Amino acid sequence: MKKLILEELNRKNIDEFKQAEKTPIIVVLDDIRSLHNIGSFFRTCDAFLVEKIYLCGITAAPPNKEIHKTALGATDTVEWEYVKEVMDVVQQLKTDKVQVISIEQVEGSVMLNDFNVQPGEKYALFFGNEVKGVQQQVVDNSDVVIEIPQLGTKHSLNVSVSGGIVIWDFFQKMQVLP
Repeated sequence: MKKLILEELNRKNIDEFKQAEKTPIIVVLDDIRSLHNIGSFFRTCDAFLVEKIYLCGITAAPPNKEIHKTALGATDTVEWEYVKEVMDVVQQLKTDKVQVISIEQVEGSVMLNDFNVQPGEKYALFFGNEVKGVQQQVVDNSDVVIEIPQLGTKHSLNVSVSGGIVIWDFFQKMQVLP
C-alpha cells in the first residue's frame, strides 16, 4: 500500500464544496469556550459536508487565529452564522421542521447506536458548553436527546470528540457515501 499524497485525495476546492449537495445536518454550538474545539467542529463539518453551523452565546466566530489553527480553512467552506440566543435558533429550526436533537446525558435519552435516522429528515445537533453541557431549556425543547454510550469511569468526552462521533454516526446512517 502506498500512502496518498494531497494531490491524490480528490479534495474539493472551495467553489466545489459550496456547490456540492450537503448532508442534511446542522450543527449548533452553544457557549463553547475553547477556540480549538470550535475549529475542530468546523473541520469535522467540512469533512462530512454538513449544511451549516450556528454559533451561539459565548462561542467565538471566525475570523480568529486560534479557530483557524484547528479548522485549517474549513471556516471558508462550511456555512456558518452567529446567533447570540440559542433559543432563537431552536425556534427557527422548529418552524423550518428540522428535528432538534440535543447531545447530552439525561433521563430518558436515546443511545446513539439505537437512534434511527429517517430518510428525508433534516437534523440539528446541539452541543453545549464543555463543563455545563447543553442548556436545560434547549433539552426541554428538543425532539430527542441522544447520548453516546460510554463504558469507562469518566462518562465524559471532549465536546469536539463527541461531535465527531455523532456527526459520523448520522452521516453513515444516512448512507451518504457512494
